[in-house]
Amino acid sequence: MIDVIHAPLKLAADPARVVVRPFHIPIEAGKVPGRPGRVRRIVDAVMALNPEQTEAELDLVLRDFEARHWQTRNVFDLRYAAIERALELDGATIPHAKRQLIGAYFCHEYSYAAAALMNPSIIPHPDQTGLSGGAIRIAMSLRAVGEGHISSVAFREGILGPGANFELMAEPPFATAADMARELDRGAVEVNRHPDSSLSGTVLFPVTEAQRNGLEDLRLVEFTHDDGTVEWLGTYTAYSGSTIRSELLRTTNFRSFIFQPMSGPAARNKGMALFPRKIGDEYMMIGRQDGENLYLLRSKTIDFWGEGELLLTPHYPWEMVQIGNCGSPIELDEGWLLLTHGVGAMRKYSIGAVLLDKDDPSKVLGRTSQPILTPNEDREGYVPNVVYTCGALKQDDMLFVPYGVADSSVAFAWVSIPHLLAGMKAD
Repeated sequence: MIDVIHAPLKLAADPARVVVRPFHIPIEAGKVPGRPGRVRRIVDAVMALNPEQTEAELDLVLRDFEARHWQTRNVFDLRYAAIERALELDGATIPHAKRQLIGAYFCHEYSYAAAALMNPSIIPHPDQTGLSGGAIRIAMSLRAVGEGHISSVAFREGILGPGANFELMAEPPFATAADMARELDRGAVEVNRHPDSSLSGTVLFPVTEAQRNGLEDLRLVEFTHDDGTVEWLGTYTAYSGSTIRSELLRTTNFRSFIFQPMSGPAARNKGMALFPRKIGDEYMMIGRQDGENLYLLRSKTIDFWGEGELLLTPHYPWEMVQIGNCGSPIELDEGWLLLTHGVGAMRKYSIGAVLLDKDDPSKVLGRTSQPILTPNEDREGYVPNVVYTCGALKQDDMLFVPYGVADSSVAFAWVSIPHLLAGMKAD
């Protein structure tokens, strides 16, 4: 067995982390002959209130919610503006208090991590200034699951090292949802973090129909382009409620984010992980088109992915049901280190690793015969007997692995890379 150092820190779902989100009622909902639709009826009812009633109702809403959220009144104004456009209201004739109250009726408080917090990925933070020797500032993505089992992307920032030390920065008191900015070409959309919100206080919610029921299992990687520029990319599963597809998150600054659909046969599946640079003149991914084996995917463009070639099949008992990747490959002098997950008896998920050739990743140089991490004491949760990660980070000669536990919480561990490589067997 490979020695693992476990951090005492553990993150759990927190129903107290809430954001204000639009409460969508279709404009014609409830419409019957001779009566207005529900949205119009609510607006008309607010318009019928006298000024004293309006102020009293708005004060009640603000007493209940203003201290729980950041810039609550501005959110109400923005939501009113959307209703004004939909119903073609004349806002110039409507008092501000009524506009805010109308906006409040079409918002709701959403606890984005009430059900689960899981499946993290990790990258070096874009800002590495002001650190002592041996320390790395990190940015971590988390899959947050709230009401309706809808998944969003949350972030945490922290400092890793020196050595086996890890500290997360405190979360800000208020979380904010990134706002839809604009639609781009070929189905891509851009969302922006609020200029006054920190990354740790930002949540990315589904914004398109293809994502309606969730953004799942983001696998972030720091990608270096041929010209030396760096972009942070992440593959994730967009879930509509009935269909899935793989999409690409792109950012150069963690303030503006682009959701970009991918196409091709491989993109119809989940669990794709991008290499952190081109190899030769090709982009490469690790994928799992058949839900059972690992494949190496190659492409001349970053948004189209074909079938790929078979790379790895289940071999050991702990992975006999299926295998998949656990984030982007990590470049070492010895080759590409790829964390894998394996599913064994009783649908028990464990984490292992393989080493791929640096110049030709289709060559498997070695793999762990035993898992690195497996459910032991931490096995209870929403989906028991699961450990899972969407990405690890090289820290000197150690591998830092944040990982989800039972689809419910997040734990942290270190593994010696030399020890890990020494324990691998030829495939």
